[in-house]
Amino acid sequence: MPDSLVTAQQDSTLKVVREVVIEGNVRTNASIINRELPFEIGDTLQNFSIPGVLARCQSNVFNTNLFITVAVTATEVFENEIVVTITVKERWYVLVLPVVFLSDRSFNEWWYERNRDLRRLTYGVQARHFNLTGKADQLALRVYGGFVPYFEASYSRPYIDKKQRMGVSTGVFYSTQRTVAFRTQEDKLQFLNTDEQVRRRWGGYFQYTFRNNLYHTHALYAGYNNTTVADTIIGLNPNYFSSEGRNQRYTQLSYTYRFDKRDNYQYALDGHLLAAGITKFGIGKNSDVNQLNLAATYTRFFPIIKKLYGDVSMTGKVSLPKLQPYTLTAGLGFRNALVRGYELYVIDGQDYGLLRSNLKYQFMNRTFDLSRFVKVKQFSTLPVAAYFTTYLDAGYVRNSFPEFSSTFLGNRRLIGGGIGLDIVTWYDTIGRLNYSVNQLGEKMFFFSVVRNL
Repeated sequence: MPDSLVTAQQDSTLKVVREVVIEGNVRTNASIINRELPFEIGDTLQNFSIPGVLARCQSNVFNTNLFITVAVTATEVFENEIVVTITVKERWYVLVLPVVFLSDRSFNEWWYERNRDLRRLTYGVQARHFNLTGKADQLALRVYGGFVPYFEASYSRPYIDKKQRMGVSTGVFYSTQRTVAFRTQEDKLQFLNTDEQVRRRWGGYFQYTFRNNLYHTHALYAGYNNTTVADTIIGLNPNYFSSEGRNQRYTQLSYTYRFDKRDNYQYALDGHLLAAGITKFGIGKNSDVNQLNLAATYTRFFPIIKKLYGDVSMTGKVSLPKLQPYTLTAGLGFRNALVRGYELYVIDGQDYGLLRSNLKYQFMNRTFDLSRFVKVKQFSTLPVAAYFTTYLDAGYVRNSFPEFSSTFLGNRRLIGGGIGLDIVTWYDTIGRLNYSVNQLGEKMFFFSVVRNL
């Protein structure tokens, strides 16, 4: 019999999962780990599929963001029976940190547009327990002063039922501002600077999640927002609230669906991510707004050849009615919704489409053992991965009222691209240095630090 046929027959033999052993989970409840397994005790696996199943198991457990390292192995203990061992190293779950950060959209806007003004710093304390009762529940408190005083308290628990499918989160917030972006003019934010309080915002929210599958999550969100601004803001931009008075109140309801099957939530190299949602701003007679948003994004991550990876992302949003308050008119320019090369611009609009593509070469992927120097085990392991990147983006923002902002980037095709360096390290931290070029001929370095919490 040919050797290839013998190997195929051996690979197709069946193995029964006899037991799952979890090691290293000092605080984390074993049920949280077992929830992520793509198999159950007693399941039968084909021999050739076991390496892939173990790799998927490792990714799922690591993506809980509860562990620094995760290792999954299988040992044959009896004929056609295996024991799966999951060895984890827990993170440091309690963080009470003094924080200082920029109040602008990004470091790049502060560096290039705000003259590196240190008065725009917000500072305070951020306290968070990432695993309060050992069931992946989080308790967070943020107290900030400086440029944007802010207070927020929140609690989330991913599972409240025995089947570990339903979760809840809730929180309240309060903030005040003396400097407010009151309008976008020629695709740049315009600020009112004053020593008096010109904006106050407070509210709360509650969210229910239903995770009926390892990779499928549904969420229902209900929130309340109450914002008051000074008469000066309304005088400078009558469309700031697009309603009479200087107070805006509304209830927000939304539903989102998420299919997330990435190999690594922190920095994915393989897998799929689909997110879609519908949001209604304004419920009932007491709401000062009435708006409906629909948005969706899909990203495909894929390995190409050894150490070379790619991904393509498509995002779209539409909203109604087209006449909207400035505070709820969101086009491209905030967070990750931007065409790279246009980081310094805010392109207002009611609808947009965005296509982003990346090519990444991994030239480093190491884990350093710092136990000789750091005696706290949660900080004695330092993972570092580094990637050379190149990217190309295209986008379009439809602005039905361009006269409100004198936009020259709205209602036209946008293209930007460049090269960069990504560093992925400790506790979900990603550092990025990009050199971008846009179709206006602008060429610039951009830097950012992202934490995927």
